[in-house]
Amino acid sequence: MTTDPIRVLFLCTGNSARSIIAEAVLRHRNDGDFEVFSAGTYPKGINPYTVKVLEQAELSLDGLSSKPVSQFEGDTFDYVITVCDQAAEQCPMFPGDPDRIHWSFTDPAAVEGSDLEKLAAFQATLREMRQRIDLFTVVAERRPVRS
Repeated sequence: MTTDPIRVLFLCTGNSARSIIAEAVLRHRNDGDFEVFSAGTYPKGINPYTVKVLEQAELSLDGLSSKPVSQFEGDTFDYVITVCDQAAEQCPMFPGDPDRIHWSFTDPAAVEGSDLEKLAAFQATLREMRQRIDLFTVVAERRPVRS
């Protein structure tokens, strides 16, 4: 019996770091169980440090782009996961009543300091995101399929 993949949208403000990292991590862990997307309420392009940490972690950048949440209007998702407080407040409604989950991640792009300090902030976000996604996938894969 084949089942449809679990559709997940990660949403943040800029779609430059947190949601892109989440999308890359879940795509990497995916064995066909998930269809993964990310978007921003005010997208501003992928942050160069995001690219750097994903490359260091050997996570694929293929298909990743910063895009507006409006691109997904009318799409259905099983989960909409906001990864910043502002996006949680501005998250639009989606058809099909997806489960909404909020993960409050500090914006690594807001860190000031040396290149090493900025890179460390993005690396911390990647580590924390991997932990959350590990837990999320266990729960999501065990959940009964919606009818």
